[in-house]
Amino acid sequence: MSTEIVRLLGRMAETWNAGDAAGYAGLFTADADYITFFGLHLRGRQAIEETHRELFKTPIKLTGGGGEPVIRPLTEDVALVISGGSSSVDGRPDPGRDSVITLTALRTPEGWRFASFQNTRVSRP
Repeated sequence: MSTEIVRLLGRMAETWNAGDAAGYAGLFTADADYITFFGLHLRGRQAIEETHRELFKTPIKLTGGGGEPVIRPLTEDVALVISGGSSSVDGRPDPGRDSVITLTALRTPEGWRFASFQNTRVSRP
C-alpha cells in the first residue's frame, strides 16, 4: 500500500511540473474533493483538470520538501496521507510557499487514487 501511494504522490509532482492537467486530474477519483490553500473547493476530476489547466499556464513549479509522507491505513483500501511540499515561481526555494497537504487515498479498479485533497499553507506565527 505505502509504496503505491508514494508513487502516486510522485506522479502528482511529475504531472504538475510537466503542466499535464489531464494527467494530474487522473490521479484523483471522478468525484474527488480538492481544496486549495486559499479555500477554493473543487468538486470532481473534471473541475480539477479545468482549474489546473489554467494554473499550469503560470510559472509555478513544485520544488519538493516536506520529507517522508505519513501514510496511515484506515482500511485495506483507504489511507490517510499527510505530506509536505513547496512551490516556486522563479525556481528558487521560497519558505513562504511551504504547504502541508492531507489526502485520502482510495484503492479503485484503476489502482490507487486520491479521493480528497486539502492544501494548507504553513504559517510561522
